[in-house]
Amino acid sequence: MVELPQTNMAFSVVMPALELGQETGKLVAWRKKEGEPVVKGEPLLEVETDKAVLEVEAPADGVLAGVKAQEGDVIPVGRTIAWIVRAGEEVPGEASGSQLAAAPSPPGPQPEAQLNRLQSPPAGRKLSPKARRLAKEHGIDINTVRGSGAEGEILAFDIQGALESKAARSKLHSETPPVGESLSATARLMAERTTQSWTTVPHFFLVREIEATGLLEARENLRPGLKDARGVKITQTDLLVALVARTLTKCPRLNASWSENEIHFHQQINIGIAMAVQDGVVVAVIPKANTIALGEIAVQRTQLTERARARKLHLSDIANGTFTLSNLGMYQVDAFSAIITPPQVAILAVGRISDRVVAVGGRARVRAMMTLTLSCDHRVVDGVQAALFLQELAEVIREPERWLQ
Repeated sequence: MVELPQTNMAFSVVMPALELGQETGKLVAWRKKEGEPVVKGEPLLEVETDKAVLEVEAPADGVLAGVKAQEGDVIPVGRTIAWIVRAGEEVPGEASGSQLAAAPSPPGPQPEAQLNRLQSPPAGRKLSPKARRLAKEHGIDINTVRGSGAEGEILAFDIQGALESKAARSKLHSETPPVGESLSATARLMAERTTQSWTTVPHFFLVREIEATGLLEARENLRPGLKDARGVKITQTDLLVALVARTLTKCPRLNASWSENEIHFHQQINIGIAMAVQDGVVVAVIPKANTIALGEIAVQRTQLTERARARKLHLSDIANGTFTLSNLGMYQVDAFSAIITPPQVAILAVGRISDRVVAVGGRARVRAMMTLTLSCDHRVVDGVQAALFLQELAEVIREPERWLQ
Protein backbone atom coordinates (compact mmCIF):
# COMPACT_ATOMS: atom_id res chain seq x y z
CA MET A 1 0.00 0.00 0.00
CA VAL A 2 1.36 3.40 -0.97
CA GLU A 3 0.63 6.22 1.45
CA LEU A 4 1.40 9.88 1.02
CA PRO A 5 0.31 12.46 3.62
CA GLN A 6 -1.40 15.49 2.07
CA THR A 7 -1.33 19.05 3.39
CA ASN A 8 -4.50 18.48 5.42
CA MET A 9 -3.07 15.21 6.78
CA ALA A 10 -5.42 13.04 4.72
CA PHE A 11 -4.01 9.77 3.35
CA SER A 12 -4.80 8.56 -0.14
CA VAL A 13 -5.80 4.94 -0.63
CA VAL A 14 -4.56 3.70 -4.00
CA MET A 15 -4.73 0.51 -5.97
CA PRO A 16 -1.46 -1.07 -4.79
CA ALA A 17 1.13 -2.97 -6.80
CA LEU A 18 1.17 -6.28 -4.93
CA GLU A 19 3.17 -8.21 -7.52
CA LEU A 20 6.11 -7.56 -9.82
CA GLY A 21 4.82 -6.27 -13.14
CA GLN A 22 1.24 -5.88 -11.94
CA GLU A 23 -0.67 -3.34 -14.04
CA THR A 24 -4.21 -3.51 -12.69
CA GLY A 25 -6.08 -4.94 -9.74
CA LYS A 26 -9.71 -5.92 -9.29
CA LEU A 27 -11.45 -4.55 -6.21
CA VAL A 28 -13.17 -7.60 -4.73
CA ALA A 29 -14.56 -6.12 -1.52
CA TRP A 30 -14.31 -3.21 0.87
CA ARG A 31 -13.83 -4.39 4.43
CA LYS A 32 -14.97 -0.99 5.69
CA LYS A 33 -17.87 1.21 4.63
CA GLU A 34 -17.56 4.90 3.80
CA GLY A 35 -17.77 6.91 7.00
CA GLU A 36 -16.55 4.09 9.24
CA PRO A 37 -13.41 4.50 11.39
CA VAL A 38 -10.33 2.56 10.39
CA VAL A 39 -7.16 1.65 12.25
CA LYS A 40 -3.77 1.52 10.60
CA GLY A 41 -2.83 -2.07 9.77
CA GLU A 42 -6.31 -3.58 9.83
CA PRO A 43 -7.78 -5.09 6.64
CA LEU A 44 -9.31 -2.36 4.49
CA LEU A 45 -10.05 -4.01 1.15
CA GLU A 46 -9.55 -7.18 -0.87
CA VAL A 47 -7.81 -7.06 -4.24
CA GLU A 48 -7.68 -9.76 -6.90
CA THR A 49 -4.37 -9.87 -8.76
CA ASP A 50 -3.02 -12.34 -11.30
CA LYS A 51 -2.07 -14.71 -8.49
CA ALA A 52 -4.75 -14.61 -5.83
CA VAL A 53 -7.15 -12.52 -3.79
CA LEU A 54 -5.13 -10.61 -1.21
CA GLU A 55 -6.03 -8.45 1.77
CA VAL A 56 -4.75 -4.85 1.78
CA GLU A 57 -4.23 -3.06 5.08
CA ALA A 58 -5.22 0.50 5.96
CA PRO A 59 -2.29 2.94 5.65
CA ALA A 60 -3.36 5.17 8.56
CA ASP A 61 -5.87 5.79 11.35
CA GLY A 62 -8.95 7.84 10.52
CA VAL A 63 -12.26 7.65 8.70
CA LEU A 64 -12.80 6.11 5.28
CA ALA A 65 -14.11 8.79 2.92
CA GLY A 66 -14.31 9.77 -0.73
CA VAL A 67 -14.67 6.19 -2.00
CA LYS A 68 -14.31 6.26 -5.79
CA ALA A 69 -14.24 2.57 -6.68
CA GLN A 70 -16.87 -0.09 -6.32
CA GLU A 71 -16.58 -3.82 -5.83
CA GLY A 72 -15.87 -5.49 -9.16
CA ASP A 73 -14.02 -2.52 -10.65
CA VAL A 74 -10.71 -3.21 -12.42
CA ILE A 75 -8.38 -0.33 -11.59
CA PRO A 76 -4.89 0.65 -12.81
CA VAL A 77 -2.14 0.46 -10.21
CA GLY A 78 -1.54 3.84 -8.53
CA ARG A 79 -5.05 5.20 -8.99
CA THR A 80 -6.59 6.88 -5.93
CA ILE A 81 -9.71 4.98 -4.91
CA ALA A 82 -10.50 6.53 -1.50
CA TRP A 83 -9.16 8.69 1.32
CA ILE A 84 -8.57 8.27 5.02
CA VAL A 85 -9.25 11.54 6.83
CA ARG A 86 -9.65 12.78 10.36
CA ALA A 87 -13.13 12.88 11.85
CA GLY A 88 -14.97 15.87 10.39
CA GLU A 89 -12.25 16.58 7.82
CA GLU A 90 -13.16 17.22 4.19
CA VAL A 91 -11.98 14.94 1.41
CA PRO A 92 -9.11 16.73 -0.39
CA GLY A 93 -9.30 17.61 -4.08
CA GLU A 94 -7.13 15.77 -6.57
CA ALA A 95 -3.55 17.02 -6.45
CA SER A 96 -2.46 18.10 -9.91
CA GLY A 97 0.70 16.40 -11.08
CA SER A 98 0.57 13.85 -8.30
CA GLN A 99 1.61 10.35 -9.23
CA LEU A 100 -1.50 9.19 -7.37
CA ALA A 101 -3.91 11.21 -9.48
CA ALA A 102 -6.76 9.20 -10.89
CA ALA A 103 -5.88 7.45 -14.12
CA PRO A 104 -8.38 7.31 -16.98
CA SER A 105 -10.97 4.61 -16.54
CA PRO A 106 -9.80 1.47 -18.34
CA PRO A 107 -11.86 0.67 -21.41
CA GLY A 108 -14.01 -2.40 -21.40
CA PRO A 109 -15.61 -4.02 -24.41
CA GLN A 110 -16.71 -1.25 -26.75
CA PRO A 111 -19.01 -1.14 -29.77
CA GLU A 112 -17.34 -1.33 -33.17
CA ALA A 113 -18.33 2.24 -34.02
CA GLN A 114 -16.58 3.54 -30.92
CA LEU A 115 -13.45 1.54 -31.69
CA ASN A 116 -13.39 2.97 -35.19
CA ARG A 117 -13.40 6.48 -33.74
CA LEU A 118 -10.20 5.87 -31.75
CA GLN A 119 -7.34 7.99 -33.02
CA SER A 120 -4.06 6.44 -34.11
CA PRO A 121 -1.34 6.82 -31.45
CA PRO A 122 1.84 8.77 -32.16
CA ALA A 123 5.07 6.96 -33.04
CA GLY A 124 7.05 5.62 -30.08
CA ARG A 125 3.96 4.97 -27.99
CA LYS A 126 4.60 3.05 -24.80
CA LEU A 127 3.43 -0.55 -24.35
CA SER A 128 3.94 -2.75 -21.35
CA PRO A 129 5.83 -6.00 -22.17
CA LYS A 130 2.77 -8.10 -21.43
CA ALA A 131 0.57 -5.89 -23.64
CA ARG A 132 3.06 -6.14 -26.50
CA ARG A 133 3.12 -9.93 -26.25
CA LEU A 134 -0.68 -10.23 -26.12
CA ALA A 135 -1.08 -7.88 -29.08
CA LYS A 136 1.39 -9.90 -31.14
CA GLU A 137 -0.14 -13.26 -30.19
CA HIS A 138 -3.68 -12.19 -31.07
CA GLY A 139 -2.99 -9.91 -34.03
CA ILE A 140 -4.28 -6.74 -32.36
CA ASP A 141 -3.42 -3.47 -34.13
CA ILE A 142 -2.19 -1.19 -31.34
CA ASN A 143 -3.26 1.82 -33.40
CA THR A 144 -6.85 0.89 -32.53
CA VAL A 145 -6.22 0.58 -28.79
CA ARG A 146 -6.53 3.39 -26.29
CA GLY A 147 -4.05 3.17 -23.40
CA SER A 148 -5.25 3.53 -19.81
CA GLY A 149 -1.82 3.73 -18.19
CA ALA A 150 0.34 6.71 -17.32
CA GLU A 151 0.90 9.00 -20.32
CA GLY A 152 -1.35 6.79 -22.41
CA GLU A 153 0.71 3.64 -21.98
CA ILE A 154 -1.06 0.57 -23.35
CA LEU A 155 -1.49 -2.06 -20.65
CA ALA A 156 -2.40 -5.72 -20.88
CA PHE A 157 -5.86 -4.74 -19.65
CA ASP A 158 -6.33 -2.56 -22.75
CA ILE A 159 -5.36 -5.39 -25.09
CA GLN A 160 -7.76 -7.70 -23.23
CA GLY A 161 -10.52 -5.15 -23.78
CA ALA A 162 -9.76 -5.06 -27.50
CA LEU A 163 -9.86 -8.86 -27.61
CA GLU A 164 -13.22 -8.92 -25.87
CA SER A 165 -14.55 -6.33 -28.30
CA LYS A 166 -13.30 -8.40 -31.21
CA ALA A 167 -14.97 -11.50 -29.77
CA ALA A 168 -18.21 -9.58 -29.25
CA ARG A 169 -18.22 -8.46 -32.91
CA SER A 170 -17.56 -12.02 -34.07
CA LYS A 171 -20.44 -13.25 -31.96
CA LEU A 172 -22.82 -10.78 -33.58
CA HIS A 173 -22.01 -12.22 -37.01
CA SER A 174 -22.18 -15.86 -35.94
CA GLU A 175 -25.37 -17.81 -36.46
CA THR A 176 -24.47 -20.32 -33.74
CA PRO A 177 -22.26 -18.54 -31.21
CA PRO A 178 -20.23 -20.93 -29.05
CA VAL A 179 -20.98 -21.29 -25.37
CA GLY A 180 -17.95 -20.38 -23.28
CA GLU A 181 -16.89 -19.88 -19.71
CA SER A 182 -15.18 -16.69 -18.62
CA LEU A 183 -12.08 -17.30 -16.53
CA SER A 184 -11.29 -15.71 -13.20
CA ALA A 185 -7.95 -13.98 -12.70
CA THR A 186 -6.64 -17.07 -10.92
CA ALA A 187 -7.68 -19.40 -13.73
CA ARG A 188 -6.31 -17.05 -16.39
CA LEU A 189 -2.99 -16.86 -14.61
CA MET A 190 -2.79 -20.65 -14.25
CA ALA A 191 -3.46 -21.11 -17.97
CA GLU A 192 -0.95 -18.42 -18.91
CA ARG A 193 1.83 -19.58 -16.62
CA THR A 194 1.53 -23.28 -17.36
CA THR A 195 1.62 -22.51 -21.08
CA GLN A 196 4.66 -20.30 -20.63
CA SER A 197 6.44 -22.87 -18.48
CA TRP A 198 5.67 -25.82 -20.75
CA THR A 199 6.77 -23.98 -23.91
CA THR A 200 9.90 -22.27 -22.55
CA VAL A 201 11.31 -24.56 -19.83
CA PRO A 202 13.06 -27.76 -20.99
CA HIS A 203 11.35 -30.25 -18.67
CA PHE A 204 12.53 -33.75 -17.92
CA PHE A 205 10.97 -36.22 -15.50
CA LEU A 206 12.23 -38.88 -13.12
CA VAL A 207 9.85 -41.41 -11.58
CA ARG A 208 10.54 -43.51 -8.52
CA GLU A 209 8.48 -45.89 -6.40
CA ILE A 210 9.27 -45.63 -2.71
CA GLU A 211 8.13 -47.73 0.21
CA ALA A 212 5.99 -45.53 2.45
CA THR A 213 5.56 -47.77 5.49
CA GLY A 214 7.80 -45.51 7.58
CA LEU A 215 5.85 -42.44 6.51
CA LEU A 216 2.55 -43.97 7.60
CA GLU A 217 4.01 -45.10 10.92
CA ALA A 218 5.50 -41.68 11.59
CA ARG A 219 2.18 -39.98 10.97
CA GLU A 220 0.39 -42.30 13.38
CA ASN A 221 3.12 -42.02 16.02
CA LEU A 222 3.43 -38.25 15.89
CA ARG A 223 -0.21 -37.30 15.32
CA PRO A 224 -1.51 -37.62 18.93
CA GLY A 225 1.28 -35.58 20.50
CA LEU A 226 1.11 -32.80 17.92
CA LYS A 227 -2.68 -32.64 18.11
CA ASP A 228 -2.48 -32.19 21.88
CA ALA A 229 0.41 -29.72 21.74
CA ARG A 230 -0.50 -27.65 18.69
CA GLY A 231 -4.15 -28.42 18.10
CA VAL A 232 -3.60 -29.55 14.51
CA LYS A 233 -3.86 -32.83 12.66
CA ILE A 234 -0.68 -33.61 10.74
CA THR A 235 -0.96 -34.93 7.20
CA GLN A 236 1.31 -36.73 4.80
CA THR A 237 1.83 -33.38 3.09
CA ASP A 238 3.18 -31.90 6.33
CA LEU A 239 5.64 -34.76 6.68
CA LEU A 240 6.72 -34.49 3.06
CA VAL A 241 7.26 -30.72 3.33
CA ALA A 242 9.57 -31.28 6.29
CA LEU A 243 11.43 -34.17 4.66
CA VAL A 244 11.79 -32.51 1.26
CA ALA A 245 13.12 -29.34 2.88
CA ARG A 246 15.74 -31.28 4.80
CA THR A 247 16.74 -33.20 1.67
CA LEU A 248 17.20 -29.95 -0.26
CA THR A 249 19.91 -28.88 2.19
CA LYS A 250 22.01 -31.65 0.61
CA CYS A 251 20.89 -30.88 -2.95
CA PRO A 252 21.04 -27.08 -3.29
CA ARG A 253 20.87 -27.13 -7.08
CA LEU A 254 17.22 -28.14 -6.90
CA ASN A 255 16.58 -25.17 -4.60
CA ALA A 256 17.73 -22.67 -7.21
CA SER A 257 16.08 -20.51 -9.86
CA TRP A 258 16.78 -19.64 -13.48
CA SER A 259 16.86 -16.04 -14.67
CA GLU A 260 18.29 -14.58 -17.88
CA ASN A 261 20.92 -17.27 -18.44
CA GLU A 262 21.96 -17.21 -14.77
CA ILE A 263 21.44 -19.65 -11.91
CA HIS A 264 20.57 -18.18 -8.51
CA PHE A 265 21.11 -20.37 -5.45
CA HIS A 266 18.74 -19.53 -2.60
CA GLN A 267 19.91 -19.35 0.98
CA GLN A 268 16.43 -20.13 2.30
CA ILE A 269 14.39 -23.23 1.56
CA ASN A 270 10.80 -22.06 1.06
CA ILE A 271 8.46 -24.92 0.14
CA GLY A 272 5.41 -24.09 -1.95
CA ILE A 273 2.34 -26.31 -1.58
CA ALA A 274 -0.04 -26.49 -4.54
CA MET A 275 -3.58 -26.00 -3.20
CA ALA A 276 -6.86 -26.41 -5.03
CA VAL A 277 -9.26 -23.47 -4.77
CA GLN A 278 -12.64 -22.90 -6.35
CA ASP A 279 -11.34 -21.53 -9.65
CA GLY A 280 -7.90 -23.05 -10.02
CA VAL A 281 -4.72 -23.76 -8.09
CA VAL A 282 -2.61 -21.47 -5.92
CA VAL A 283 0.79 -22.19 -4.43
CA ALA A 284 1.10 -21.13 -0.80
CA VAL A 285 4.58 -21.00 0.70
CA ILE A 286 6.02 -22.22 4.01
CA PRO A 287 9.25 -20.22 4.48
CA LYS A 288 12.41 -21.72 5.96
CA ALA A 289 10.75 -25.12 6.08
CA ASN A 290 14.04 -26.88 6.86
CA THR A 291 14.49 -24.92 10.09
CA ILE A 292 11.06 -25.26 11.71
CA ALA A 293 9.49 -28.17 13.55
CA LEU A 294 6.88 -30.47 12.05
CA GLY A 295 4.20 -29.05 14.32
CA GLU A 296 4.84 -25.53 13.08
CA ILE A 297 4.70 -26.74 9.48
CA ALA A 298 1.30 -28.33 10.19
CA VAL A 299 0.02 -25.11 11.80
CA GLN A 300 1.17 -22.95 8.90
CA ARG A 301 -0.20 -25.37 6.29
CA THR A 302 -3.58 -25.41 8.06
CA GLN A 303 -3.73 -21.61 8.19
CA LEU A 304 -2.68 -21.24 4.55
CA THR A 305 -5.30 -23.77 3.44
CA GLU A 306 -8.05 -21.91 5.30
CA ARG A 307 -7.02 -18.54 3.86
CA ALA A 308 -6.72 -19.97 0.35
CA ARG A 309 -10.21 -21.46 0.45
CA ALA A 310 -11.62 -18.22 1.86
CA ARG A 311 -9.77 -16.20 -0.84
CA LYS A 312 -7.93 -14.24 1.85
CA LEU A 313 -4.28 -15.05 1.15
CA HIS A 314 -1.76 -12.33 1.93
CA LEU A 315 1.04 -11.38 -0.45
CA SER A 316 3.56 -12.94 1.93
CA ASP A 317 1.64 -16.25 1.73
CA ILE A 318 2.49 -16.76 -1.96
CA ALA A 319 5.85 -15.04 -2.31
CA ASN A 320 9.43 -16.33 -2.53
CA GLY A 321 8.84 -20.05 -3.05
CA THR A 322 11.98 -21.96 -4.04
CA PHE A 323 10.61 -25.52 -4.56
CA THR A 324 7.04 -26.79 -4.99
CA LEU A 325 5.27 -29.91 -3.75
CA SER A 326 2.04 -31.08 -5.40
CA ASN A 327 0.25 -33.95 -3.66
CA LEU A 328 -2.79 -35.56 -5.32
CA GLY A 329 -2.71 -38.71 -3.25
CA MET A 330 -5.84 -37.68 -1.35
CA TYR A 331 -7.68 -37.79 -4.69
CA GLN A 332 -6.61 -41.42 -5.25
CA VAL A 333 -4.21 -40.49 -8.07
CA ASP A 334 -1.45 -43.09 -8.47
CA ALA A 335 1.08 -40.90 -10.27
CA PHE A 336 1.27 -37.75 -12.39
CA SER A 337 3.74 -35.26 -13.83
CA ALA A 338 3.61 -31.62 -12.72
CA ILE A 339 4.62 -28.51 -14.63
CA ILE A 340 7.42 -26.43 -13.12
CA THR A 341 6.59 -23.01 -11.66
CA PRO A 342 9.23 -20.60 -13.03
CA PRO A 343 11.68 -19.33 -11.97
CA GLN A 344 11.88 -22.43 -9.77
CA VAL A 345 13.71 -25.36 -11.33
CA ALA A 346 11.88 -28.36 -9.88
CA ILE A 347 8.53 -29.60 -8.61
CA LEU A 348 7.71 -32.90 -6.89
CA ALA A 349 4.45 -34.67 -7.76
CA VAL A 350 3.22 -37.14 -5.13
CA GLY A 351 0.75 -39.95 -5.77
CA ARG A 352 -1.33 -41.93 -3.29
CA ILE A 353 0.01 -44.52 -0.87
CA SER A 354 -1.41 -47.96 -1.65
CA ASP A 355 -0.60 -51.60 -1.02
CA ARG A 356 1.28 -53.18 -3.91
CA VAL A 357 2.99 -56.48 -4.51
CA VAL A 358 6.76 -55.96 -4.68
CA ALA A 359 9.80 -58.19 -4.69
CA VAL A 360 11.55 -58.30 -1.31
CA GLY A 361 14.55 -60.61 -1.03
CA GLY A 362 13.43 -62.49 -4.13
CA ARG A 363 9.90 -63.09 -2.81
CA ALA A 364 6.59 -61.37 -3.44
CA ARG A 365 5.51 -59.20 -0.56
CA VAL A 366 2.76 -56.62 -0.04
CA ARG A 367 4.09 -53.20 0.92
CA ALA A 368 2.68 -49.68 1.20
CA MET A 369 4.17 -47.89 -1.81
CA MET A 370 4.00 -44.42 -3.29
CA THR A 371 5.13 -42.95 -6.61
CA LEU A 372 7.12 -39.73 -6.77
CA THR A 373 7.62 -37.87 -10.05
CA LEU A 374 10.27 -35.16 -10.10
CA SER A 375 10.02 -32.52 -12.85
CA CYS A 376 13.26 -30.60 -13.48
CA ASP A 377 14.52 -27.71 -15.59
CA HIS A 378 17.35 -29.19 -17.65
CA ARG A 379 19.07 -25.80 -17.90
CA VAL A 380 19.93 -26.06 -14.21
CA VAL A 381 19.55 -29.69 -13.14
CA ASP A 382 20.86 -32.74 -14.95
CA GLY A 383 19.67 -36.33 -14.65
CA VAL A 384 22.31 -37.41 -12.14
CA GLN A 385 21.61 -34.49 -9.79
CA ALA A 386 17.88 -35.19 -9.95
CA ALA A 387 18.44 -38.91 -9.32
CA LEU A 388 20.62 -38.17 -6.28
CA PHE A 389 17.87 -35.95 -4.85
CA LEU A 390 15.33 -38.76 -5.19
CA GLN A 391 17.81 -41.20 -3.66
CA GLU A 392 18.33 -38.94 -0.64
CA LEU A 393 14.59 -38.38 -0.30
CA ALA A 394 13.89 -42.11 -0.47
CA GLU A 395 16.30 -42.72 2.42
CA VAL A 396 14.66 -39.97 4.49
CA ILE A 397 11.14 -41.27 3.81
CA ARG A 398 12.11 -44.79 4.92
CA GLU A 399 12.99 -43.50 8.40
CA PRO A 400 11.27 -40.12 8.75
CA GLU A 401 11.22 -39.93 12.55
CA ARG A 402 15.00 -40.14 12.62
CA TRP A 403 15.23 -37.02 10.47
CA LEU A 404 12.53 -35.08 12.30
CA GLN A 405 14.15 -35.14 15.71
